[in-house]
Amino acid sequence: MNKELLSFLFVFVAFFTGALYYTNTIQGPFVSLVNGLKSGYLDTTLYISDTIDEHFLQQSTIQDLRAKNKLYEKNHLMMHQFANELNELFKENNSSLKLNPKVQLVRALSYAKFGDTNKIWIQMSDFNTSKIYGLVHNELVAGIVVAKHNRPLALLNGDVKSSYAVYVGDKNAPGIVHGNNGKNLVLDFIPTWMEIKVGDEVETSGLDRLFFKGLKVGKVISISQAQGYQNAVVVPYFDATQPEYFHIIKEVR
Repeated sequence: MNKELLSFLFVFVAFFTGALYYTNTIQGPFVSLVNGLKSGYLDTTLYISDTIDEHFLQQSTIQDLRAKNKLYEKNHLMMHQFANELNELFKENNSSLKLNPKVQLVRALSYAKFGDTNKIWIQMSDFNTSKIYGLVHNELVAGIVVAKHNRPLALLNGDVKSSYAVYVGDKNAPGIVHGNNGKNLVLDFIPTWMEIKVGDEVETSGLDRLFFKGLKVGKVISISQAQGYQNAVVVPYFDATQPEYFHIIKEVR
């Protein structure tokens, strides 16, 4: 292979890579295609894994899992019935309150960019590109979901753009928590007249309508004063080491 051909191939690869990285017109369809391939691959591997499990796992293990699944379905139905009855109670008392949360199980596809573990493409049906969603993993706050190239992108807690409203401690001191591309989170705008302390738990307030009130976020490890407010550093409970599935809060009420 002569030098001219090598030079042409190098320039072509560089141009194509730059176009994908900087041009939304090209990058959007490319991301859509790649995510579609990833989704198909995950569906195939999951089917193969389930088939192998059905044939080779011990019968007692399968029966145990089926029993737990039935219990989960029963509890889910009971909670649904409770929500309906509570809504009827609100209605009878002419209350405008309503309890009808909508939650969807979603699957992680891949990291959006190599080296950045705080951004993950996810697979989600009925995605509204104009909305921001709350993201939960095992009842712990994991981050938020936004639109990028008209696709759902999860910004995990560590991302600087992942922010939401929280309460701190027993007195429910309000604040806004966000990531800083590090291990811990930053909690800003806590009123100075409200006492907080190291060890206080941080939970969602629900005031931003992204999360239900009371979901666990983390614990305060340090406190500082700045510009008329208190700030705190929070160690999060959610561990993003091996994310596979999340729950998205599509509607709080």
